[in-house]
Amino acid sequence: MDNQLLSQLPHVRLRPHDKYLRLIDAAQKLAPVATAVVHPCDDVSLGGAVEARKLRLIEPILVGPPTRIRDVAARHAMDIADLPIVEAEHSHDSAMKAVALAREHKAAALMKGSLHTDELMAAVVARDTGIRTERRISHCFVMDVPDHLDPLIITDAAVNVAPTLEEKIDIVQNAIDLAHALSFPEVRVAILSAMETVNPKVQSTIEAAALCKMADRGQITGALVDGPLALDNAISPEAAAIKQIVSPVAGRANVLVVPDLEAGNMLAKSLSFLAHADAAGIILGARVPIILTSRADSLLTRLASCAVAVMVAAARRESVSASIR
Repeated sequence: MDNQLLSQLPHVRLRPHDKYLRLIDAAQKLAPVATAVVHPCDDVSLGGAVEARKLRLIEPILVGPPTRIRDVAARHAMDIADLPIVEAEHSHDSAMKAVALAREHKAAALMKGSLHTDELMAAVVARDTGIRTERRISHCFVMDVPDHLDPLIITDAAVNVAPTLEEKIDIVQNAIDLAHALSFPEVRVAILSAMETVNPKVQSTIEAAALCKMADRGQITGALVDGPLALDNAISPEAAAIKQIVSPVAGRANVLVVPDLEAGNMLAKSLSFLAHADAAGIILGARVPIILTSRADSLLTRLASCAVAVMVAAARRESVSASIR
């Protein structure tokens, strides 16, 4: 990655995030992805798209009211003169038209702008005009936690509120596929609960055990899966040793599957605000990856989210090519 360019970007924290920088480096070796940027009507969302283009991560297609978009660009000295703009009347129309671009194979990714996530997702999951697949749609954070060796994938902390066991199968598989797209050398999935033993009174432990058996039987593929595991013995070798848990996952998990959205949200925000982690966001299970960021995200996090989408899109192209061969 061009570190000189990175140093010039606004709002990038000075704290080093080697895992994100490596991720961006890897994505820059791939082709930029045509990305429909949905309603980029503020400086944060438009600026993120412009900077991601400078780093050759995405080729933005701006979808929204042209006058508002150009006004934002002018007020913040952003050069968007050569970027295509698909005219939309308002945020709801922007979401529908961006999804249409994905359906028509004109965009290989979507990027959330200054509209509510629910508004974008309503267009994504619309029965007749959306871009759903047979997979359950789910969200993953790819977290860069200082002083932790590996990046951590946390799922699902943003889309599925209280997923059933059946829905968790897709949530787990989506996260595993993401880890492979990001070139994790080995994918180690911990199904989290409050404890590491199966307790009939705690539903999440029962579902964790079921998911592990599904992995044993090939219903979930591509990873080592273990659970239930408490957070400490999922990521700390010392905690796993104290509890005498013998497992290739315990103490070494790089994918954390939470019981529900509340647990995932609190875990991700605890890491962000107490451990100073950054959290790149991606939605999977649709026909194209969806870059989901927050206004509070640093620019580096936004760029990392774009890099994740680039690598997911590349993995999908490779999968399609392999199936044709």
